[in-house]
Amino acid sequence: MARVQPRYVCQECGAAHRKWTGRCDSCGAWNALVEEMPSAPVATGVRSPGKGHRLALEGLEGPAKAPERRLSGISELDRVLGGGLVPASAVLVAGDPGIGKSTLLLQACAALANRGFGALYVSGEEATDQLRMRASRTGLSNAGVKLATATSIADIVATIEASSAATVPAMVVIDSIQTMHVDGLESAPGTVSQVRGAAQVLIALAKKRGIAVVMVGHVTKEGQIAGPRVLEHMVDTVLYFEGERGHQFRILRAVKNRFGPTDEIGVFEMSDRGLAEVKNPSAMFLGRSGSGSESPVSGAAVFAGIEGTRPVLVEIQALVAPSTLAAPRRAVVGWDTARLAMVIAVLDARCGLTLSGHDVYLSVAGGLRVSEPAADLAVAAALVSAFTDTPAPDATLFFGEVGLSGEVRPVGSRDARLREAAKLGFTAAIVPPETSGRPKGRGVQGLRTLELRALNELLPLFGLDVRRRAPRRGPPGAQRRPTEETGG
Repeated sequence: MARVQPRYVCQECGAAHRKWTGRCDSCGAWNALVEEMPSAPVATGVRSPGKGHRLALEGLEGPAKAPERRLSGISELDRVLGGGLVPASAVLVAGDPGIGKSTLLLQACAALANRGFGALYVSGEEATDQLRMRASRTGLSNAGVKLATATSIADIVATIEASSAATVPAMVVIDSIQTMHVDGLESAPGTVSQVRGAAQVLIALAKKRGIAVVMVGHVTKEGQIAGPRVLEHMVDTVLYFEGERGHQFRILRAVKNRFGPTDEIGVFEMSDRGLAEVKNPSAMFLGRSGSGSESPVSGAAVFAGIEGTRPVLVEIQALVAPSTLAAPRRAVVGWDTARLAMVIAVLDARCGLTLSGHDVYLSVAGGLRVSEPAADLAVAAALVSAFTDTPAPDATLFFGEVGLSGEVRPVGSRDARLREAAKLGFTAAIVPPETSGRPKGRGVQGLRTLELRALNELLPLFGLDVRRRAPRRGPPGAQRRPTEETGG
């Protein structure tokens, strides 16, 4: 009998190699190859050509049934999921260690159980007593949640399969997928083969019994889900639980959802009683630059952003200080560093400011990360305010994309942003012009808008003259000499 040869599998991309090398040939990752023994061959069910059955083909027309949903009882979680848990679906929740993933899912199980549905929480990392201590601390001891500690997928499947139709749980939490192992695979738990095999079995179980399976995933130091990327393709929904350890607020963000919108967020506040829902995130993320309740300070501007379908107002803070370094510092928290460099360059080249020789520090208050280009105008306003030491106009917000030529470009969801600002007591908005061809909006009652077509029109708000540098033609120092042809 031939000896079984080991193989080396990349933990980043899943590519198999016959021998160990320091670098994966497929994805280029270093020190990612782990030795795995191949499992015994199994029947694949693939028939030879010509032996298959003909498929019944259908067209796009016809009735489409919306997926059934079960409300978990936590409105922020249901919002991110697209309206509630979908039976026979698989959800992956990832986040940094200690961010609150287990607490959130235990609260979701308890809320679902209080609504009359069965819920099962399976932990491969904690003992049952530890789960009971967390439930007691968060006031969930009386919830009808079933607990189990196991790492064998076969044992979990056998336990659920033994349940009758009346007792089968509506929601099963697996904490975490990296600790589970399939008996037929000889590799260690957490490897590509084990994570992929365990996920395949759990997803098949969810489709067969109509269960919503929620799997907790570890993340790497780069913030990506540990294990094969195929795991994110296999599940129906991928949620990221984000937050800064220095803040008590947590953001649950959907990055993939087959049953709802992506980039939707839910906001929670961490307390000694667990995670509490935040009904008004805009009021939470706003600091001193609110609706005029406190005296304004320089270097702060309010941005009206859109997270999924929800308008959110956040405060952007900036600090500009003279630099003694040859290469001034650029420190950013919550925004894109490259985009900050672009806004600084536009302020220098198109508005005549000299920010290139200053240290610039930028932060999004509250721990939220902003990614949309509509924040360009608010960032520029915060920078000009910090540079001139002049507060932004009171009860005023900013949004708009800034182009390299200095123009202020329109952005989407204009009316939703303005309505959210008016609801929080803002009286003015600095915005880009509306898109040509689009019918003019009726505006928002009690909120006046000032449209800017170029970034240099922002300067008078901070006591500066409108300046625009003429574009320089040719290389520096080049001058056109008079010639006979031109008669110069």
